[in-house]
Amino acid sequence: MFKINFSILLLFLLCPFFFFSQNKTTNKIFNIESKKKAITFKKEIHFNKAQYYFEENNWDSTLVYSMKHLSSSGNKELNDYCHYFRGFSLNEKKLFTEAKSELKLISKDFTFYPLVNKVLGEISLQLKEFEKAIEYFNAIEKYPYSSKQGFKVSTIYQNIGVCYLHLNKFKKAEEYLFKSKKIGEQEKDNEALIYIYMNIANLYYLQYQDAKAIPYFEKAYLYSKKTKNFDKKESTAFNMAMVEENKGDLKKALEYRKEAEQWKDSVHNQNKIWAVADFEKKFAVAQKQKEIKVLQVENKLKNTQRNALFFSAIALLLILTGGVYLYAQRVKSSKIILRQKNKLDELNATKDQLFSIVSHDLRSSVNALKSSNSKLSATLETKNYDELNQLIVQNSSIANGTYSLLDNLLHWALLQTKQLYFHKESIHLHSVIQQIAYNYKPLLLEKAITFENLVSKSIFLFVDLDSLKIVFRNLLDNAIKFSKENGQITFSANEIDSDYCQVIIQDKGIGMSRNTIDELLQEGELLAKKGNSEIIGTGLGLQLCKQMIKKNSGTFEIESELNKGTKMILTFPKTK
Repeated sequence: MFKINFSILLLFLLCPFFFFSQNKTTNKIFNIESKKKAITFKKEIHFNKAQYYFEENNWDSTLVYSMKHLSSSGNKELNDYCHYFRGFSLNEKKLFTEAKSELKLISKDFTFYPLVNKVLGEISLQLKEFEKAIEYFNAIEKYPYSSKQGFKVSTIYQNIGVCYLHLNKFKKAEEYLFKSKKIGEQEKDNEALIYIYMNIANLYYLQYQDAKAIPYFEKAYLYSKKTKNFDKKESTAFNMAMVEENKGDLKKALEYRKEAEQWKDSVHNQNKIWAVADFEKKFAVAQKQKEIKVLQVENKLKNTQRNALFFSAIALLLILTGGVYLYAQRVKSSKIILRQKNKLDELNATKDQLFSIVSHDLRSSVNALKSSNSKLSATLETKNYDELNQLIVQNSSIANGTYSLLDNLLHWALLQTKQLYFHKESIHLHSVIQQIAYNYKPLLLEKAITFENLVSKSIFLFVDLDSLKIVFRNLLDNAIKFSKENGQITFSANEIDSDYCQVIIQDKGIGMSRNTIDELLQEGELLAKKGNSEIIGTGLGLQLCKQMIKKNSGTFEIESELNKGTKMILTFPKTK
């Protein structure tokens, strides 16, 4: 039967990685000093441009002009600054190996060499070279001017502690994390203390010392109240939810989960607002450029008219050129209008499909809920508690089905309008399936269905985590829906080759015919009737799954026999 170890689940959710501190923007003290150098060496144009773009966090332009300076100047001191500009920019662009190589070109008598060691340590930490990271961080203490480099010693101690934590050297990790904690509390740096408390909590959880870990999760949560960083608020609230679930206090856990979801929505809305603002800014610039071009053309025409008597030949040539330009503009405008019309037609078609689904399925669900509530009222009068219980269970099932439909409808609409964000990363497959199964535990228990996760713990997929969860949720929901009581559902995986892995979701439910399989696999079919005439669905969930699998460079197949069960076979790329 389906079992979950809450301690292991909590540990995995809270400790997939450890937090470490690093500067997300350039160092203020370093910027001031580099700006002084730019003023002193005004004739070094490439260096001045590199310094300006570095301060503006424009990493691509920084890389271009710093390389131009390095290829044309022999000033050793300015070259060290340019190597740092390049190393820091490459690190921000996640090109860690290249960043490391660039930073190692800096001479050791460089004024900001402790800052160089700090960045090298953070890069090594990103590359999971923990022993090397410790060497770089420890080297900072040897420099007498480290405290004037624009970063905090508490940050260095915390990073060293995280390295030892990864190496499972818990005593050393505890020593450095508590050093960082002491300094952080003296500096009253709330955001830094949140990371420190989270790492200390993870330290104790890894050693199964829950009683020591929980107070630090609580401290991190309290300090998150003082920050405006939504990500930290979400993380700390989610951790508290898992702590309360582990304690068995589900009411408090639910409150924390709701809070975490609220902060998650706030982050999403904030990012969306920034994206819209950026788009509007680019659109405004494009419009201004277009207006400038129009004014330039008008000025040329006026000059041509003014000098027509003297330069008739030139005027004729300009008129011809103007005619070609205007014709090209007209053709261009026609193409733009046609593209906009096609886009509008596509959006209208999408809107009609959405309305069709909403009117068909939501009306059915709401009508079923209305009828069930009428029966519920009548049953209350007769005090038939057995029937009353059945109606409550039926209402819950209808509500859950309607919620799943709305959730799929939202994701499908975002996908169709290209608003759904995909970020591929390395995902631990076994743990994701365990998490999805945990969320469906009540439904599995209700039908007494046995669930088995046979996926190897060594498999990692390179996919988008959110879309993978949506796919697994829909397929598991369908497997439960079409399984009989005391049935069995199994998740397994086969490594096809070094590049791809096959994930199989198998149930022993009612199965489906070949015609039904062909209908479900057909592209663009939103409405479909299943083989069992009593079960009617939109097919939206499966269409959503197919599109998200395709977005993740995967494939999808179905094998099924009536009354024998169904196999859903998914193929995804593995992490290399």
